[in-house]
Amino acid sequence: MNADRLVILLHGVGAHGSSIAWLADPLGLPTGAAVAAPDAPFAFDPAPQSPGRQWFSVTGVTPENRPARVAAARAPFDAVLAGIIADHGLSDALDRVALVGFSQGSIMALDAVASGRWPVGLLIAFSGRFVGPAPASPPKTPILIAHGTADTAIPVAESYHAHAALPQAEFIVEPGLGHAPGPQGLARAQAMLAAWSGALV
Repeated sequence: MNADRLVILLHGVGAHGSSIAWLADPLGLPTGAAVAAPDAPFAFDPAPQSPGRQWFSVTGVTPENRPARVAAARAPFDAVLAGIIADHGLSDALDRVALVGFSQGSIMALDAVASGRWPVGLLIAFSGRFVGPAPASPPKTPILIAHGTADTAIPVAESYHAHAALPQAEFIVEPGLGHAPGPQGLARAQAMLAAWSGALV
């Protein structure tokens, strides 16, 4: 199925693709954009019989071992993205692909863009963190990082760190917001998605 542009929604740990599909509405996705919300490749290990999925395990995760877990998750993550993008006929047009991540989905998306593996047209990261070292040269992909100050799952300090590593990114901090996309981040994401889509010919 060929598409003119594609938005891929990336869910958090213990969730699944259909649980993040609701974001398509408040994001006001551009008319004609295809939307995909894939399941992460691994069962949620604290509850393997549940429908929950994970990009990498957070059981026993620490700041010291998290980078290795993200690195080990790259190949399975890349396989999911490559399959979806190929299915939509955009393997040679990554500028027509936007990634929207939440929580662990943001972790993987930030890593994918900052590492240079996926030079997509736009990245929006809600309530995430950046695990890798700052890239030697800034990615060309426009990036939005948005986080709430009341997030108890991933502290907002993680997004301050992400912005320090990726200073060209837009950064929105929402006072009092917990672990969720907030109205300010969603509004800015909607505007950036419209600008991205409008720039495509």
